[in-house]
Amino acid sequence: MQDVLSTTFAALADPTRRAMLARLSEGPATVNELAAPFSFSLPTVSRHLKVLEAAGLVRKEKSAQFRPCRLETAPLVEADQWLAQYREFFSSRFDRLDAQLKATMAKKDKGED
Repeated sequence: MQDVLSTTFAALADPTRRAMLARLSEGPATVNELAAPFSFSLPTVSRHLKVLEAAGLVRKEKSAQFRPCRLETAPLVEADQWLAQYREFFSSRFDRLDAQLKATMAKKDKGED
């Protein structure tokens, strides 16, 4: 069994699935509504949705004859928490680089090559 992060990132690896999640971030949508911007067949869209469902990123609901899909954010929150440590690492690196560049530019402005 894969861990949640691996499943989440595997689902996010495809641009079509990311586009579907972006659409669902605006609110629930049916499979037909999710398929509209693509030139894919409905079975292809359904396969993408199954990957998103397996990753816990999408939930299908039953509402009369419709089955709207909803975005589930818990796996994204977990991925964001995991990425936070790297964001902090790179942020501190960029801050040090910025300070070094400013010091270099200040020396250059004073003619201290």
